[in-house]
Amino acid sequence: MRSFGGWSVLWIEKYRPATFCGIIGQDRAVALLQSAAERQSLPHLLLTGPAGSGRMCAVRCLAAGLYGEHADENTTVIATGDLFAEGRAYLEADERFAHLYHKDESVLSNVKRIVRTYAAIRPLDAEFKLMVFSEADAMPAEMQQALRRTMERYSRTCRFIFVTARQSAILPAIASRCLPVVFRPLSTEAVTALLSGILAAEGACTVSEDDLGMIAAAARGDVRRAVMLLEIVVRTGAPPLFEETGSERGARAVLDAAGAGDMTEAQRVAESLLIDDGLSGRELLLELRKAARRGANDPALAIALAETDVGLAGGASEFVQVGALLARLSEACR
Repeated sequence: MRSFGGWSVLWIEKYRPATFCGIIGQDRAVALLQSAAERQSLPHLLLTGPAGSGRMCAVRCLAAGLYGEHADENTTVIATGDLFAEGRAYLEADERFAHLYHKDESVLSNVKRIVRTYAAIRPLDAEFKLMVFSEADAMPAEMQQALRRTMERYSRTCRFIFVTARQSAILPAIASRCLPVVFRPLSTEAVTALLSGILAAEGACTVSEDDLGMIAAAARGDVRRAVMLLEIVVRTGAPPLFEETGSERGARAVLDAAGAGDMTEAQRVAESLLIDDGLSGRELLLELRKAARRGANDPALAIALAETDVGLAGGASEFVQVGALLARLSEACR
């Protein structure tokens, strides 16, 4: 990808914070984690907040502060959302787990053994290592129960960090053993200021203040999304036009069909979003929630979405849960 001065990486990588100082708008969370790194003392952590608020960047900065050049060796990150969405395919493709993966066992059995093994490994030049679970809300309840025992047994050699956008999806048995660290959605003003700094660093003056504000507002506090949108606008030279996406149109069509009592059409569109567009159950739920907020945002509709969210968090079948949701929506949308 060509930049103004030659070839470069994507801006979301180029401007990813490498130190705590680069994380904006999260002063309390950063102060807590920075203090832990300086004291070389850390409890188990539960990092909560919306996507793009700096949670994983903070984890990387924490690891760098704790371990220096040995940060990678002492930190194991498991993409929990991908793991439990892809199952065996994820474990077979990840070279880190090839020697521990058993084809004749279930995904849960394999994950439990992998976590226990990594937690027991002696850290390199440190008292403890880090095991990080991104998208921890995707973790089934059974896996969380098993982790509770693992956390107790290997607390001397390992600290567990759970990163999630939905704290309610984490069982009390896990949450009670962790120090909560809350990341807030960033304000439009803070995101706009960051984007202005990136433009200055790139020597680009092709985006007006009004357009920067529009990009920041469209990102809804997600710094990663804001930087991606900015790069697209700068490189294409096109104005920031944020039209309704296919997923957003589909979610609105699902609600409209359900409200009209046309369950066949609602089911068809929902299945198309899951199968053809590749949305996960949670992603579909998020799009439906956005569409509901743009409409009447009926309390019954919010309850139906919340109940489905609980079912998906418990590891229930996505198609069964979506089907049940559509039946509730037909009543809630009328």
